[in-house]
Amino acid sequence: MSWFAAGMRGPLKWPGEITAGVTLAALAIPLNIGYAQIAGLPPIAGLYAAIVPMLVFALLCSSRQLVASPDAPIAALIASLLVAIAARPGSPQYVELAYAQALVCAAVFLLFYAFKLGFLANFLSEPVLVGFIAGLAVEILTSQVKKILGIHTTAERFFPELWEIVTRIPQARPWSVVVGVATIVVIVALRRLLPALPGPLIALVAATAVVTWAGLDRLGVSVLGHVPSGLPVPHWPSITLGQWAALVPGAIAICAVTLADGLLTARRYAEQHGYPLDANQELRAFGLANVAAGLTQSMTVGSSASRTAAMDAAGSRSQIPSAVCAVVVAVLVAFCSGLLAYLPNTALAGIVAVAVVRLIDVRRLAELWRLRRSEFWIAVVCLLGVPVLGSLTAVVIAFLLSAVDVVRRASRPSTATLRPGEHGRYTRGAAEGPLVVYRFESQLFFANAGTFKSEITRLADDGAEWIVLDAEAITDVDVTGAEALRETAAALRERGVTFAVARATAGLRRLLAHYGLTGLRFFDSNEAAAAAHRESDHG
Repeated sequence: MSWFAAGMRGPLKWPGEITAGVTLAALAIPLNIGYAQIAGLPPIAGLYAAIVPMLVFALLCSSRQLVASPDAPIAALIASLLVAIAARPGSPQYVELAYAQALVCAAVFLLFYAFKLGFLANFLSEPVLVGFIAGLAVEILTSQVKKILGIHTTAERFFPELWEIVTRIPQARPWSVVVGVATIVVIVALRRLLPALPGPLIALVAATAVVTWAGLDRLGVSVLGHVPSGLPVPHWPSITLGQWAALVPGAIAICAVTLADGLLTARRYAEQHGYPLDANQELRAFGLANVAAGLTQSMTVGSSASRTAAMDAAGSRSQIPSAVCAVVVAVLVAFCSGLLAYLPNTALAGIVAVAVVRLIDVRRLAELWRLRRSEFWIAVVCLLGVPVLGSLTAVVIAFLLSAVDVVRRASRPSTATLRPGEHGRYTRGAAEGPLVVYRFESQLFFANAGTFKSEITRLADDGAEWIVLDAEAITDVDVTGAEALRETAAALRERGVTFAVARATAGLRRLLAHYGLTGLRFFDSNEAAAAAHRESDHG
């Protein structure tokens, strides 16, 4: 069921929803232009993304508040991915590749929808996501600082480029710096003093008026220049088959980030306002929105957490603001695009800088440092890897580090020996006597099979005559784990030590039988195993 059908069951505050839509347009116009510049695309590609793609998503999604739009991570990913295919930003081939990128992303989204693969986004762990987005923000901020300073760099790698920016600060264009910094100050001040106002739009209008009135474009302040007028028309990207294939890895990365961020945001607001969310329907909506983007000369769209939060703060409880925004932007590009030519690029850079600095979640990085150092360093590797190695390489490395960290922790599972406590229940304590109950609190697999064997061997060396494996916490056993269990039971049998398994679930028993471990002794409880041990002594 769509948000529209659900919303019709209850009253909507239409004036408030329409006002929120105008506010969304005020946020989207400067940001979409700025993100298009980050992606190396003409400004109109960002504006077109706020028309048909936004409207398609609004009509098809189940979330009543999630805003589909170009955002900083997607813009940075597009730039880094397309440059890697050896296309010069802004060139006709580059622009065609960007349109095709949206269509390939659409195919990935729809594939995820068809096979219900949205859960794959869960494999992008929070440290990877925090570091990855922060790394993209660092990369974006670097490019925006150059625009504010009014300088160009020749270095191709991140740290040499950063050093070149620092050494060329004395060559900065003063009026460009003044306009850029003033834009940032106005946005931050309005956010704190009058948060209900569209700070980015007000700052942009003020900067444009000052630059035009004072003629600062003749003193080194660059302006946006001509923006074509007219609504988007259908267009099929003209690229080769090999280029289509080269876009697939980047599309997977874009979709993974969108799913991890977008579905989490949508779920949070759905729970907060008490309405159902169909994650699979969101996948279809993202897919068809990007079909619209690729066919209407727009850049790829994903989710925008910041604009979603702004709509929630404005009291919106439907997708009507997205529809209103699409209409407002359509009117702008159809009849008023000439006004955009005077927008100062340094002001746009300031707007984008303020928007993306929030993506560097210092508080969350500090929490990772406090809670788990290994995950903090994974986030840092991803943060530095994005600007230094490239987005795809950074994600792959960070993902592998996450996998290694998981296996490392699983290789040292929590284990304990148990002894009888009150009312016959077994509690943790040092092993005493000939009967030892050993609890293994993890799945038994290749990474911890050696630990399992060595600890049970140690218990036998300490004089245990009966060793009972408390298997309540063992949820799975792989082939290596089953072999370790078989070898352990055989070795104990040769030493005259009885080995038994207690509290195994029915599923675990079936799995062990599948591996051919049919000779093990099973007991429903540790107490039943202890009773059998006492009977064997009496016997």
